[in-house]
Parts: sequence; structure tokens; C-alpha cells
Amino acid sequence: MARVFDVIEYVDEAGNELVHRIPETGSGDFRLGSQLIVRTSQAAVFFRDGKALDVFGPGRHTISTNNIPLLARLVNIPFGGRTPFTAEVYFVSLRDFINQKWGTENPIPLRDKELGLVRLRAFGNYAMAVSDPQLFVNKIVGTQGLMATPQIEDYLRGMIISRLTDVLGEVTTSVFDLPSLFDEIGAGIRARLADDFKALGLALKAFYVGSITPTEETAKAIDERAAMGAIGNMQAYLQFKAARAIGDAAAQPGGGGGALAGGVGIGAGLGLGATIAGQLAEAMRAGQAQPAPQQAPAAASAMVKCPSCGAENPASAKFCNNCGAPLGKVKCPNCGAENAPDAKFCNNCGAKLH
Repeated sequence: MARVFDVIEYVDEAGNELVHRIPETGSGDFRLGSQLIVRTSQAAVFFRDGKALDVFGPGRHTISTNNIPLLARLVNIPFGGRTPFTAEVYFVSLRDFINQKWGTENPIPLRDKELGLVRLRAFGNYAMAVSDPQLFVNKIVGTQGLMATPQIEDYLRGMIISRLTDVLGEVTTSVFDLPSLFDEIGAGIRARLADDFKALGLALKAFYVGSITPTEETAKAIDERAAMGAIGNMQAYLQFKAARAIGDAAAQPGGGGGALAGGVGIGAGLGLGATIAGQLAEAMRAGQAQPAPQQAPAAASAMVKCPSCGAENPASAKFCNNCGAPLGKVKCPNCGAENAPDAKFCNNCGAKLH
């Protein structure tokens, strides 16, 4: 049997619920004349038959056919009566939810120009708020069937990781460049997520990339790459190691040097090994002493104007550093030809681009 409610209210003492349903299970009966109390930073949404209907803002409301017109038409409530009508009420929090965590559950595989295939993990935080309570209840509760805050956070996290993978695939050339791209990556992800959140009745207030770290296997490859760079001329290094091994073997008692020199004798073998090692070492020192070729002074960086906000950006930027809009070429939806970002008509077929 449905429970009859004469006073409808909800207080989120912990302050961590996005949405709360009354009654928590089943359907409730709400009378005309009942009191609905909506607190500051709340909205109350009446829900029936899988659809969000009438919405109430902060304040004390007496339920009547005047302020629930959609429900009144739906259930044919007699005017002035106390006839109960069946529905649910969702209290939606309108406050800002800050420091929401996101992270990759599984590593993201990416192609790296120096290391080949790398696997990365990423973490960060974001801030959001419900901007359209009725749309939020329709999309999250009605369509997705989600109500608990952890369920909603998991759903949003999946959207974030999807956009993160796209952006990383576009801007990443090498894992060694990532530390200098956190701001660009965060701006690109936020720009792409803004419409996704808006379609759910949410506003994405901020988005930050906290870290992008390699897996243990990728970190090992990076360490090996760094060691190779520290050695310098790898071929000369290996030759020197081989020559030193020859010298060490020739110096060993018991005929090691004689075997090496084909019966020449220990002294001759030792002299041969030392001579080779000395020559290779001298060659390495000579190679390291050569001055590095002079690099031509870098040309002044060209700038490109953002087609969305008009801000100036470096020509190599993939996303606007002011609004996060993509700066790549615009593909014509009619013929597929590529056009400048600020082009209004296709240079191939003349179709309108914006």
C-alpha cells in the first residue's frame, strides 16, 4: 500500500547527495493541500510514469492544481479535493560539487614516437553542478536508472575517460612531452565534456589533470632510454667494453693471453688488448670533444587565431589556451575537404561550414 505524505521535505545533512527520492522505494500518495518544503540550493521534481514533470524551487509550497498543472492533467485530480495522486518526488541538490575525483581504472595504450607503444594512467579532479533539475532527473534517473551518487559519479567518470583517450591520442607525440601539456590536455577535455554534461542537465565548472603516469613496464622502458642517452655514443661504448674485456682476458694467468693471440704469448696478448682499448678510448674522447653543430636560431613562432573566441595561440597548439576549442582544420560536412579553422564556406564546394 502506498504511503500518504502530508509534508514532503528532505535534509541532506552530509551534503554529498546529488539527488534523493521520496519515497525511497515504491510510489507515494501526495494530497492536494500537502506542504512541500524545498530548502536553499535544492529543487523538487515530481516524477511519474518515467518522466520528470513539475519543478519547485526553494520555499514552502502548498500543493494544488494551480502549481502542479502537468500532474493535474495527467491524473485528472478534482479541483479543490483532497484526492491523493501517485508520484515520486526527487530532491535535487543545486550546490557546486567540487573536488570530484576521476581516474583511469585500466591503463590507456598510446603510440609513442620514441618508445613505440606505451601504457599510461591518468588522474585528476573536476567541479560540477546541476543546471537543469528537470533534464537531470529525466536523463539520469529516468533514462539511465541511476540515483545513488556513487553510481552517477561512475557514469560521469566513464564519459571523462572516453574524452581523455581521444585528446591524448591527438596531442601526444611522446610521453616525454606530457608534463608540459597538462593545461592543454585539461582545456581540451573540458571543452569536449561541456556539451556532454549539458545534455545531462549538468554544468562542468572546472576540470584539472593531476597526473599522467606510465605503467611499470613503460617506466622501465623510459629508464632504459634515459640510460642510453646518458651513455651517448652507444657503438663506441660497446666497442670500448669489448676491448677492455680482451685486455682483461689477456692479463689473466694460465694461457688466456696465449690462446687469444694464437700462440703469440701472454705478453703479446696483453699488449694487443691494451693497444686496442687505448685506441678506442682515444676515439671516444675525440668524438665527445667535437663541438656540437650550431643550430640555426629558431624562427619566431607563428600565431593562429581561435575561430571560437579570437584569442591568439601558437601555430603548434591543438586547442585554444583561452576557451579550449579545437584549432585544427575544419572538415567540410558536404565534400570532406579540409579548410582553415576560421573559414565560413568550403574552399572546394562552397558549402557553409559554421
